[in-house]
Amino acid sequence: MRLEFLDRLSGNEVLGKSILSSDGKVLLRAGVQLSGVYIDKLKELGVFYVYVEDHRLDDVLVEDNKLTELKQCAMKNMSRIIKNVSECNRRGVKDSISVVEEMVEYIIDMGDVNKSLYDIQTYDNYTYIHSLDTSIISSFLGLAAGFDSYKLKELAVGAILHDIGKTKIDYFIINKDGPLTEEEYFEIKKHPIYGGKILRKNIRISDEVISAVEQHHERVDGRGYPYGLTGNQISKYGKIVSICDVYDAVSNDRVYRGKFSPNEAYELILSGSGTLFDTGYVQDFRSTFSVYPLGCCVKLSDSTEGYVIKQNKNFPDRPVIRVLYDSESREPVPFYEINLLENTNLVVESVV
Repeated sequence: MRLEFLDRLSGNEVLGKSILSSDGKVLLRAGVQLSGVYIDKLKELGVFYVYVEDHRLDDVLVEDNKLTELKQCAMKNMSRIIKNVSECNRRGVKDSISVVEEMVEYIIDMGDVNKSLYDIQTYDNYTYIHSLDTSIISSFLGLAAGFDSYKLKELAVGAILHDIGKTKIDYFIINKDGPLTEEEYFEIKKHPIYGGKILRKNIRISDEVISAVEQHHERVDGRGYPYGLTGNQISKYGKIVSICDVYDAVSNDRVYRGKFSPNEAYELILSGSGTLFDTGYVQDFRSTFSVYPLGCCVKLSDSTEGYVIKQNKNFPDRPVIRVLYDSESREPVPFYEINLLENTNLVVESVV
């Protein structure tokens, strides 16, 4: 399979990976031919890219049916999770959280955590979906950091609930299309505190989970909020969720700005090592996730375009590229591969 932005589709491609809506429903199933009508409708819904079938990239496997199924189930349950926690429904909280725990169990069983962040994220950025994506990314990062099963489940729960405090803030402020006033920004910065207050009413929610919610905007140099904590004053869960929250947030469009490109979002995390984010967890992030997803088309510094077919472990920005077309004529060529780990004079300039 290859990953293509909708603007690059001609209209005769076959969808290689099902597309889910924000509530977990299947918008289009794998195997459907992407007509112009389908492409236009997907654009209206905010879909930016899709996986399509390509026999020249049959060895590029991006579909993980089980993780997709678990994620779909979690998406369908997100509103219930938030409602049960907010209302202190003890039985409901237990049942809701079990959906997250099952997803974590699968992530543990997967073993290989060298995942592309594109494969984790959904196409849109509703608050619920951002929370779910942050939880999944945090689970992979916690696994790389050596957390056991119990801690991973706590971390995942803290991450999926990290923005629950926003339910106590006026809807107009949360969704304002434009700059916030000083008063509005001050109110937004209270959402970790509001979240902590909500969770403390639930006896099933541990202090460690609450720390992730209250501290996900703290920064190791003390410039975060709401408490201005530094270094080891910030919990391990708080440090991990802060990284994953920022990465997922900047990778998606917001009402006040466009999304970052994959390499820009990735570099933002790396550049924050030791100031915004914990150095050790940033290194775990770098060794866990790749910048460019399998199957995506990238343009190299010599103008060659090719598709990512393999990741090089510990070198997230230097994958193996398969060239299928002439860069100028766009005519098919006998394909060949470029390993950027061996061709150090070349770098990825952009995703195309």
